[in-house]
Amino acid sequence: MLASLAALPFVPLAAAPTPVEDATRLRAALGGGPRLLVKRDDAIGFAFGGNKVRKIRFVAADALAKGADTLITCGGIQSNHARVTAAAAARLGLHCILVVNGPPPDRLAANALLDRLLGAEVRYVAAREDRAPAMEAAASGLLRLGHQPYVIPIGASTPLGAAAYVHAVTELLEQIEAPDVIVHSTSSGGTQAGLVAGCALAGVRTRIVGISADEPAAALEADIRRILSGLGALLGVDAARLDRVPVEIDDSFVGEGYGIPTDESRAAIELAARTEALFLDPTYTAKAMAGLAAYVRRGSFRPTDSVLFWHTGGQVGLFA
Repeated sequence: MLASLAALPFVPLAAAPTPVEDATRLRAALGGGPRLLVKRDDAIGFAFGGNKVRKIRFVAADALAKGADTLITCGGIQSNHARVTAAAAARLGLHCILVVNGPPPDRLAANALLDRLLGAEVRYVAAREDRAPAMEAAASGLLRLGHQPYVIPIGASTPLGAAAYVHAVTELLEQIEAPDVIVHSTSSGGTQAGLVAGCALAGVRTRIVGISADEPAAALEADIRRILSGLGALLGVDAARLDRVPVEIDDSFVGEGYGIPTDESRAAIELAARTEALFLDPTYTAKAMAGLAAYVRRGSFRPTDSVLFWHTGGQVGLFA
């Protein structure tokens, strides 16, 4: 592990490592093909788990180091990141403000219910583009009152948040040999930036395939490239080492948009549950599994490949 990565402080919110499991029944259901593995970040014990827990461990540590008394972040009403941020704030004794887009629901359920149980202050805005200004306004108001707010961008997809997945790659390579391919859900770009950088810095040639949950591939690649640039600076790595890495995004499984299931994602939810007792969420991991299933069925991988599905959690969304 890079000394600069090992030196990054984190809050010990979750035990490591998460399991890696063979998905033999899923492989059989897809007609054979490559060896299939699952990295179970859905099994993280803190706050119903998921990739956002890995990120908040590092981001919350930075907030504490800067004397923050309030965490501010944003997302959709059913945001996994908002839920995990609220949980971290509750565990650490901090106030939490969540800016979410959409009308207040008539009945709280799933992540929105958990946000309330965790004591978060939820502020509603009309549209996604209203979230960032509302966060800044909340932070300005707190500063005027003598508080110390800490603003976390959507998904904690910052270089520091991405460093959590550089660390996760190190964890993975201590468990198994480097897989030929990693398939995962990608949206705000931090997880994919960390996976791409982690493999590059470890010197492994694993192909990272991000299945977009919402954004067009070109826009998402630009976001990931920006995070990679900051990540290189954070870790003290020559920028050229990360500028050259391939960033592969498939946006053909988005369907009608963010959070809107497709026929393929609905089928993927049932397939994963009935073969491996894996629970996927409608917004992110179901579309990623739909992508994985399509790739296997059309022979996009070699039979000798090992293909790892990185389960980034989100199963609370099933109860929305």
